[in-house]
Amino acid sequence: MSKNKDLTVNDTGLGPAPFQIELFHVEKQIEIDGIEMGVLENGIPYLTESGLARMCGIDRKVLNRLAINWSEEKLKERGSSINEMLITSNYHDDGLYLKSELNGSEVNAYTEPVCMAVLEYYAFVTKDPREEAIRAFRRLARETFRTLIYTAVGYSPEQRMLDSWRHFHDRVDMTTTSVPLGYFSVFREIASMIVPMIRTGIMISDKVVPDISVGKAWSEHWKALNLDQVHGLRQKYDHEYPLYYPQSKSNPQPSFAYPDAALGEFRAWLAQTYITSKFPTYLLGQTKKGSVPLAIANKAIGAFTGSSLPAPKKTK
Repeated sequence: MSKNKDLTVNDTGLGPAPFQIELFHVEKQIEIDGIEMGVLENGIPYLTESGLARMCGIDRKVLNRLAINWSEEKLKERGSSINEMLITSNYHDDGLYLKSELNGSEVNAYTEPVCMAVLEYYAFVTKDPREEAIRAFRRLARETFRTLIYTAVGYSPEQRMLDSWRHFHDRVDMTTTSVPLGYFSVFREIASMIVPMIRTGIMISDKVVPDISVGKAWSEHWKALNLDQVHGLRQKYDHEYPLYYPQSKSNPQPSFAYPDAALGEFRAWLAQTYITSKFPTYLLGQTKKGSVPLAIANKAIGAFTGSSLPAPKKTK
């Protein structure tokens, strides 16, 4: 793996990078024939800034200036052409790359629609076509961007799904004997929600822990309706995370177990209230953090409600 990570404003002095609340995390990154590429933790394949520049046959600084000044550049001849191709690909993000992190260093990750648009420009639109861009574009016309990078870095979506099942089952096993008799835990009862999430491609991990969201919302519902008086007092128990979870450092986690008498009401609330009105908000937050790609989040929401998250805000 190359140690040459893509530099941001503090390293180059070229200008501010696109605004982004949190860094995306890199799952795997390699360099092949001088081209850096990788896969983010959420499964999105990318080329680094230097990788895309090399594939296009241009200097990295040229691409960096285009990206960090994108709001102005897309109004000019080159940027306008690239932006038209991005819009055709339904890409409306404010920036051209995702600020990501690998071993403490920032990486500018350029995803498929951006890579294809920039490549097409330097292969066929510019007055000075680059042979490197023409070769790369033709190769990607035969082999999809995603397949190319997944194969190169040895990334397996199937293994990610197996890992999701392992995270889920390991946590189920750890709550089997910890919940008091006559009570239920939120985590075990939302299997009806987690299983479809895994099947739609959402990676259940230490960063995607939906039971926290459900547990907080159900607790608020419980207190608002004073359900202690209806079903009996809820009871605290020690919930533990598997040792490979960062959260395990503060095990045991105090959690509420609820009387079995409230199980029917919980299931109705989960289906009629949480999944329809709160679950989309939860997934929207996950997409903003980079834990879940928007397309997969919409697929999961559609499986439950038939709706989708709002489209990204278009840049003026």
